[in-house]
Amino acid sequence: MKYLEDLQEGSAVQDIYLVKNVQNMVTKAGKPYISLLVQDKTGTVDGKVWEVDSPGIEEFSSLDYVFLGGDVTLFNGGLQINVKRAKKASEGEYDPMDYLPVSEKNVEEMYAELLSLVDSVKEPHYNSLLCSFFKDDEKFKKKFCFTSAAKSVHHNYVGGLLEHTLSVTQLCDFYATHYPMLDRDLLITAAICHDIGKIKELSPYPENDYTDEGQLLGHIIIGTEMVSNRIAKIEGFPPIKARELLHCILAHHGELEYGSPKKPALIEAVALSFADNTDAKMETFRLALKTVPKEDFNFQGFNRYIESNIRRTSVSQSGE
Repeated sequence: MKYLEDLQEGSAVQDIYLVKNVQNMVTKAGKPYISLLVQDKTGTVDGKVWEVDSPGIEEFSSLDYVFLGGDVTLFNGGLQINVKRAKKASEGEYDPMDYLPVSEKNVEEMYAELLSLVDSVKEPHYNSLLCSFFKDDEKFKKKFCFTSAAKSVHHNYVGGLLEHTLSVTQLCDFYATHYPMLDRDLLITAAICHDIGKIKELSPYPENDYTDEGQLLGHIIIGTEMVSNRIAKIEGFPPIKARELLHCILAHHGELEYGSPKKPALIEAVALSFADNTDAKMETFRLALKTVPKEDFNFQGFNRYIESNIRRTSVSQSGE
């Protein structure tokens, strides 16, 4: 198949794609049309069906795999597929993994690294808590490895939650070495658990959208409840250690306006919030520049997630 990242203005499209979203729209002149968001594992592209009554346009819905025929145009600086033929594909005509964005890193290797960090936690109650999730609960493990870290912005792909969690935990491991005043066992446990609520906040791919629970509660509250419920099953878990861990999870976005129910009151909560923000910002920047040619050092315009006009770093030339 021809992946979306390979499309160029003027390209012909004759392939099956996942239709992420479908909207029936009307032009200013009152003419109906269909707006699509088309997806494969390399990204998304907008699509438009201008002739909705054409015999070549058959019925399909959001999250259907659809054979699309048409051509690629440029609109407002972005590529767009002008769809002239559309037919829902039958099961067996496509491989779903061709259409889901997937981490560029090996999921099994990342999970093994995360388990080594679990094993490094020596405080027995924290270790029991981590093992109850990441070693003993196969259903949880499967969801954790398949879930993204976000609907959009950063790590929004299969394996994204695992990749983000591992990266945040590795940063916290460095902090604990560099700043000896940190309680490493608390910090590592909080880092590993900080986003587990996302397995319930976000629906699985290909939908990857907010669940009702996610909309009403959000992953911070959901994750805090998950950890609290699991703690209640561990005999003799010290209440003070439970409160400190739950606080770190509740405060990991750092600021009330960023969705944290509490601001960090423990030094470990501060460290976790910085690690979480660092990894999210670095990945957001990486994704923003992913499609920018390596030789393009022009400013790319204001990025609302980074809150700045961004560009690639220039390559130093000999003698400069």
